[in-house]
Amino acid sequence: MKVILLNKPFQVLTRFTSEGGKRCLGDLLHCPAVYPAGRLDYDSEGLVLLTDHGPLQAQITDPRHAMTKVYWAQVEGTPSDLALAKLREGLTLSDGPTRPADARYLSEAVSIGPRDPPIRYRAHIPTHWLELGLREGRNRQVRRMTAAVGLPTLRLIRYAIGPLTLDGLSPGQHRQATSEEIAALEKAVQAPRRTVSGQYSSAGISASRPQSPARNSAAGRQWSGKRGPDRYR
Repeated sequence: MKVILLNKPFQVLTRFTSEGGKRCLGDLLHCPAVYPAGRLDYDSEGLVLLTDHGPLQAQITDPRHAMTKVYWAQVEGTPSDLALAKLREGLTLSDGPTRPADARYLSEAVSIGPRDPPIRYRAHIPTHWLELGLREGRNRQVRRMTAAVGLPTLRLIRYAIGPLTLDGLSPGQHRQATSEEIAALEKAVQAPRRTVSGQYSSAGISASRPQSPARNSAAGRQWSGKRGPDRYR
């Protein structure tokens, strides 16, 4: 079994075929027979897992397995205790109520360097970083949740998927997971739900039986059979 961790840069499609001249995964790595386990928005950054193992891909992307994905969101405005409480309790969005999220304020700035192109800054409105842990997948969910509590997201980075994190990967870099990491990932997809608090470090990103997949399609590499509904954004 092969699992690859990739730090997807801003404005890269989470697929192996380009669309409209946009950058895609094929511009970052050449690893035949691996497929992304879930999506990450074109305008979001961070951890993407790729694997050649169909059952594991389905477990990672299916929210029934309650695999926690951890995001760092740079928001416009100052998070209040009330806003964080609403995120933790769950919100009602246009497509229904969300599950409660693990939400906390990051008192220290995330040390990841500037984005290219940079985010929009307004001199009279401060920005702050939040850490959010979600166990469901909806279209642009993090952005919609922070906007619902008056904190528009300016930059969004997926830091962790289950026990695997971005640590040691600069934007555009990738590496293969160790056997110990794969074992931890397999255990996590079957484990009870767990919270973010105390589990993931927020010190910043360091600068530092196989199943045959389907053939390439116009939408990029996809598994045969039903895809998991993961759309963490």
